[in-house]
Amino acid sequence: MKKALIIGAGPAGLTAAYELLKRGKDFEVTVFEESGDMGGISRTVNYKGNRMDMGGHRFFSKVGRVNDWWEMMLPAQGSPAYDDILLGRRVKLKKGGPDPEKEDRVMLQRNRVSRILYEGKFYDYPIKLSFETFRSFGFLTTLEVGFSYLASVLHKREEHSLEDFYVNRFGKKLYSMFFENYTANLWGRHPRDIDPSWGAQRVKGMSILAIIKDVITKNLPGLKKNRKVETSLIESFSYPKLGPGELWDVTAAEIEKMGGTVKRHARVTGVVTDTDSRVISLKVTEDGKEKEYPADYVISSMPLKDLIGGMNSVPDPIAEIAAGLPYRDYMTLGILVKKINLKNLTRIRTISNIVPDNWVYVHEKKVRLGRFQIYNNWSPYLVKDLKNTLWIGLEYFANEGDKLWSLSDEQFTRFAIREIVGMGMIDSPGDVLDSHVERVKKAYPAYFDTYDRINALVNYVNRFDNLYCVGRNGQHRYNNIDHSMMTSFLTVDNILSGRKDKSNIWNVNTEKEYHESK
Repeated sequence: MKKALIIGAGPAGLTAAYELLKRGKDFEVTVFEESGDMGGISRTVNYKGNRMDMGGHRFFSKVGRVNDWWEMMLPAQGSPAYDDILLGRRVKLKKGGPDPEKEDRVMLQRNRVSRILYEGKFYDYPIKLSFETFRSFGFLTTLEVGFSYLASVLHKREEHSLEDFYVNRFGKKLYSMFFENYTANLWGRHPRDIDPSWGAQRVKGMSILAIIKDVITKNLPGLKKNRKVETSLIESFSYPKLGPGELWDVTAAEIEKMGGTVKRHARVTGVVTDTDSRVISLKVTEDGKEKEYPADYVISSMPLKDLIGGMNSVPDPIAEIAAGLPYRDYMTLGILVKKINLKNLTRIRTISNIVPDNWVYVHEKKVRLGRFQIYNNWSPYLVKDLKNTLWIGLEYFANEGDKLWSLSDEQFTRFAIREIVGMGMIDSPGDVLDSHVERVKKAYPAYFDTYDRINALVNYVNRFDNLYCVGRNGQHRYNNIDHSMMTSFLTVDNILSGRKDKSNIWNVNTEKEYHESK
């Protein structure tokens, strides 16, 4: 039996484990997960019957392989969900699919609503050139936006930073309104200090011209509608009934049914190599004791920084680059309230007429709050008392060990509630019926500091024939779930076919066109 050791029980790690067991022969597969939860940053936290999605995860891909895999694990709904029944809402159903009112193992179809909150007003995300947008801008701001964009057309910047990327596509006025402050809050760095690669991956193809083209193709009859789908422009998505963590709990259970082993609370502390070409074992701490596991193959979704930091005999220049790779962490405060003061001025019907957003990007300059999720709108089954309460996640970006991160749960709770009272979302701290704090380390691999030398790290780890790096943190790349799964699909393809070249794995999510497009 060939021993395959997999580091991390997130989307990439669990996908790799499942695929090896299902498609391979004579593989003994062991997954090591530092925490007790499945899903990594895609896990779901259950607090007193109210579930929190760590980050907000839309399930959307045009890669058939990914969609087929999701359908296999969580079949698409065949009957309406609870809120659709209450509202009499029509939803796309699959003939013969499971009924979410009776079964848990089901994928729901949900509408995507995500907006920006700026100076007390809602704006579409991404920005749309609609009458409502111009009305919210006012005449003078509309003129400023127009002239600013024309200036960016006449004089394109060389794209040395994320600021250059955004100004070239939207003009300086829109950049200052909807990108500058939020990005600085998200990353803890001004956009002028961030590599433009981040923007290239998150808003591929988006610009004022792209938005105008989108408006024209939607509204002029007879014009061919052949628009490329962008990551930020999807209008609906799939979503597990009990949150994204459900998918990975199901996957872990299937792995164990097939004879695989998933070790929880097992932290990989060392990667032992014999020469410059192979990994021979992993050192793992379990129950306070260190054990060593021999390996024929190692698939790592742990942070690239920590992987190289745990290897023996790493050259000093490589170790220095790895140690300098930056990450952004975040903190979420779940709050249970009876209502919020934000008005639903859309035509979208919701339970208790709450605003219909899945999440809202907060661009208010007077608060640290980065985003908030309304879990009621992700799935009615995330909220214990859907008719009478709202379960909201207030998301804050931080660095592990900084002032915000170091607050106690009680201090952080008071701080966050003061902010939303100041914003007018709720009237007083007494409106909060219950709350729960979660912290997520290394949620976002960042594109600055030593990142510009990451190719040296890639070349180094690729020297080890039996070592494969997959997923968001494994590749230090801002991957979506389907990107992360694709890196694992390709890794297993390579192992089973004997392919030594790993460029196909590292090329996922690097092309100019977002790989969801067929």
